[in-house]
Formats: sequence, C-alpha cells, structure tokens
Amino acid sequence: MTVLPETGYVPTDDDRASLAAWFAEYDAHSAKRDVERMADLAVFPLNLVSDDSAGDGRSAQWDREQFVATMTHVMGDGSEEITFESTRTPVFLSPAMAVVFTDSVMTANGETQQLRYADILLKRGGAWAFQTMIQGGWGDNL
Repeated sequence: MTVLPETGYVPTDDDRASLAAWFAEYDAHSAKRDVERMADLAVFPLNLVSDDSAGDGRSAQWDREQFVATMTHVMGDGSEEITFESTRTPVFLSPAMAVVFTDSVMTANGETQQLRYADILLKRGGAWAFQTMIQGGWGDNL
C-alpha cells in the first residue's frame, strides 16, 4: 500500500473523479494516437524531466509544435492497436494542483512494456491539464 504524503489538502470525491475522468480522456486519445487532442489537454510550454543514457538528469520545455511532432514520431502511425492498463496514485497539493504517479502496462502489437512516470497537472477554469511530464529514459530525446 502506498502511503501518501500529508500535503495539507484533503481531496474531495469530486476532485478525484474529475482527475480520473481527465486521465480516461487522455488515455483514449493516446490509444487512438490522436496527438492533437492529447496536446489540447496540456499547458504549454510543457516541462519535461528525464534522465539520459549517461545517467544525467535532463529537462526541457516544449511548445505545442514540438510536443505534436515528437509524440507523433514516438507513437507511430496508428497501424497497430495500443492499450494501456494503468494504476494511478494522485497526490493533491490543492484543489487545482496534483502530482500523479502512474504504473502502467502498454501493449502494442502483442508486446507489453512496463511504464512508471509522474505528471503534474493544473486545474484552470474547472478543467485539468498536464503541465509537466516526468519519466526516466527519455533524456537523449529531449
């Protein structure tokens, strides 16, 4: 069992439900490789944090155009089906900020890959959007 840190904010059922709904929408766009719709759910410039093959931490900021180009390249042309099975652990810092840790299994062309990553999301105008993506192993591509 994961013990969440005390942040001074106790999320409501609505907080949790709205964040879960956001991820369901994002995952659906990801499965279809609808990168433009994925980008609609972000705040740009988007922060990216990773490490590289030399073991050094790396970071970058992408605009929408770079996000769309990179994710289109990474996700492929959509000829094979992609599915995600994810377990998410949100840590709410306030009603408008959450850090979400995800353990996921991605299956494409019958091959599975384990993923672990974190996202920082902001709520603006009543809607969630991701602002920072954190995942190991991508630093050489930043």
